[in-house]
Amino acid sequence: MAATRRLQICAVSPTGKHTASVIFLHGSGDTGQGLRAWVREVLVPDLAFNQIRVIYPTAPARPYTPMRGAPSTVWFDRRRISPDSPEHLESIDSMCSTLGSIITDEVQAGIPKNRILIGGFSMGGAMALHLACRYHPDVGGVFALSSFLNKGSVAFQAVENRLKEGLSLPELFQCHGTSDELVLHQWGEDTSELLKKAGMRTAFHSFSGLYHQLSKSEMELLRNWILKKLPPDSP
Repeated sequence: MAATRRLQICAVSPTGKHTASVIFLHGSGDTGQGLRAWVREVLVPDLAFNQIRVIYPTAPARPYTPMRGAPSTVWFDRRRISPDSPEHLESIDSMCSTLGSIITDEVQAGIPKNRILIGGFSMGGAMALHLACRYHPDVGGVFALSSFLNKGSVAFQAVENRLKEGLSLPELFQCHGTSDELVLHQWGEDTSELLKKAGMRTAFHSFSGLYHQLSKSEMELLRNWILKKLPPDSP
């Protein structure tokens, strides 16, 4: 088997002792640095913590079918941006393996899996859901902003299987703008409902008038959720 590719990352170090980590995945065509800058622009003072390291990886450039095969920094390929399009599992599974190396690095640095959160914006949120539901269900939680899973996604079945086996599942935190024209609000809502039906504990937050973007109120809600899941006084 070929060695797992190492991703370029941009990280915000904790101001105190590092006891938890958040992996935040960008949307299609963006970079870790780009998402980091966007977050800092939207959220004042910042998505930074005393005890939590925030990691922004950058997806490697690959041919992207919706752009007629032009290279783009995307986590996986797909035929089109639609819940009716089949999943490109080869690229999804390959990237799950690559991103798994970041989780392994954090664990080797002494961070327990239940003190790691995985999430993302748009495509990054979908990637995070595959990673958490199928490969690393023992993480502390998963978040998806302006994101969706395809109908019939293998992630739904993975959640159902874990529920049947009596195994734990990560909690899901979702946010979506009602005016999103690229990833429709209904797609995000449907994803939440299907994951809830499959057995996940979910929280879906709608933001009136918000397009396909981050907002201050959304990021403040995310920050509060992160602190709830990864409190500073946790052992």
